[in-house]
Amino acid sequence: MSNTSGVERYVELASKAAERRAQDIAKIKKCKFDTIAVHGMYSMNESLNFNQGSIIEPIYMSSSQAYRDSDEMEAALAYMVPTWCYSRIGNPSMYYFEQTLALLEGYGADIETSCCATSSGMAAIASATDPFLAVDPDKPDRKINFVTTCQLYGGTFQQFAIRKAQERGLDCRWVIDSTDLGEWESKIDENTRFVYGEMPSNPGQAFFDLDAVIKLAHSRGAPVIIDNTVGSPALLRPLTRGADIVIQSVTKSLTSSGFGVAGAVISRKDIVSNFGCDEMKADFAMYIKTLPNRDNGQSISPMNSILSLNDIRTLRSKMDMFSRNTLTVARFLSEHKGIESVSYLGLENHPLHELASKYMFLVDAEHDPQYGKPVNRYGHLMSLNVKGGAQAARDMFDGLQRIWRATDLGRIKSVATIPAISTHSQQGEEGRVMANIQPNLIRLCVGGEHPADVIADLDQALETVGGKISVQVPYEYSIGGASGATTAK
Repeated sequence: MSNTSGVERYVELASKAAERRAQDIAKIKKCKFDTIAVHGMYSMNESLNFNQGSIIEPIYMSSSQAYRDSDEMEAALAYMVPTWCYSRIGNPSMYYFEQTLALLEGYGADIETSCCATSSGMAAIASATDPFLAVDPDKPDRKINFVTTCQLYGGTFQQFAIRKAQERGLDCRWVIDSTDLGEWESKIDENTRFVYGEMPSNPGQAFFDLDAVIKLAHSRGAPVIIDNTVGSPALLRPLTRGADIVIQSVTKSLTSSGFGVAGAVISRKDIVSNFGCDEMKADFAMYIKTLPNRDNGQSISPMNSILSLNDIRTLRSKMDMFSRNTLTVARFLSEHKGIESVSYLGLENHPLHELASKYMFLVDAEHDPQYGKPVNRYGHLMSLNVKGGAQAARDMFDGLQRIWRATDLGRIKSVATIPAISTHSQQGEEGRVMANIQPNLIRLCVGGEHPADVIADLDQALETVGGKISVQVPYEYSIGGASGATTAK
């Protein structure tokens, strides 16, 4: 160590630690996707020197970090040295999770990525978009706009239409047909702060030519933000194709167990943007982690960090299984007499099948002895329209016995919902018509069960259409907590 003292001494130590970390990143980036998912940045050195030899990342259930002296505290709170000072800002458990997800989203490309984990997927969307929507001090009167597909998760639609457009007076420009590049071009201009898309979309399976949209947006200085929740980095990695920022509702595909609620913003270094300070553009995810999210308090908890990280370790094999199961179920439903239509990108007759096949591949399939070549996979989310209208869809939905009725997706257990009365109910009839959410549409996410059992449940439920199903009312729903169950029709 040199003769420096005080704050400079800690900065020098941090610089050496940063060099070692860069070496560790270079080593792990040479590994395959599954190895990164299992190990992340938690090395043997990290385990033996800092965590008592624990081979699994510990949960740091502590609100804050102590310092050796005032010099170290000063250096840490000025962000001159790595710190987790307070768990609203950072925490070792959070870092292990963030580092792993950053590596997975950037896998396969020579790019640098970083991640800011959040308390939920909705918090991730707010964290990724709000910094671009601040007033420009040099042009305070200029009208701010952002461009987004209208085929979105209902919560995202509400955040854009109500929280941003209605309450803040921002210009939200909806792209109705995301496959029409001319429509994108007509709505992106010099005042566009970001371009946003969800692909595949929830629940309608909307998809667009990502490369073309990125090229167009960047030509006008707008960053591209993609919600990659349904595909996950096991099937699609937008950052490697030039997108600037990726959103993950970690609660879904990444954490199929359903144990935690979390979100994440992953960005590549040096994003394209006409707006924002140099620091924000250089490392967007780290910028929001250390500044806006520090002040707004949207961080993930240590417990949810490790629960999520543990689920990610088997992400590739799970997304492969989910995709194969979903395709089997989709093929069955597409031939069923009680089904009006089925929307799943994996079906050869889907109008967007060819486009999706350009982008959605099972990562490292060519290195897998089971395949030995690139293999398309399309995820766990599909939708079906039941013949007979809204009531028929409700009758079929109520008849499910194995598939769970829940507003959730990406679970190891198959789940279904009716978006018009659940996830997309608040956006109103006009919003649902724009996003093509019909009242007889059921969203189905196929899990890890044997597909034959999922098919059997769907088949028997479709046989109930037009009839009434008796349901035992749970104890907690009984009036006054009476122990006797009643029957609902």
